[in-house]
Amino acid sequence: MRDKDKFVNLNNARYDEQRQVMQNIEKNQECPFCPENLSKYHKKEIVKRGKFWVLTYNQWPYKYTDIHLLAIATYHAEKLSELKEGAFDELQELMVWAERKYNIVTGGFAMRFGDVSSNGATVDHLHAHLIVPSKDKPKDEKVRFKIS
Repeated sequence: MRDKDKFVNLNNARYDEQRQVMQNIEKNQECPFCPENLSKYHKKEIVKRGKFWVLTYNQWPYKYTDIHLLAIATYHAEKLSELKEGAFDELQELMVWAERKYNIVTGGFAMRFGDVSSNGATVDHLHAHLIVPSKDKPKDEKVRFKIS
């Protein structure tokens, strides 16, 4: 069970700037992905809005990606069981929309849920990743999505 005053896991930060923003989030004890706080911490444009999700660019994309989008729930949820009826349908619609808009030929879709102290995520607010590996990445390199 997470500390109810913490919405982020600093241990999973990948970049110094990300860690600094997360330290501020931790100090303020606010969920950075809740609608009232999103623009305060997330500086990338919102690409598309739905009833249950907002689609945006990842502020700190994974290494070797050409496209890294986040679908962020429009209300605070941490587990799949906390999603509202229709949320998965809308998530699918957003991913298909993005696939068409960005002419995505290959990629990955991933979502972590539950306790941020053990699932590998930086933020405990439910969000999903749409990841397109870079065409120019070194042949032996992989895009890494951490779980655990």
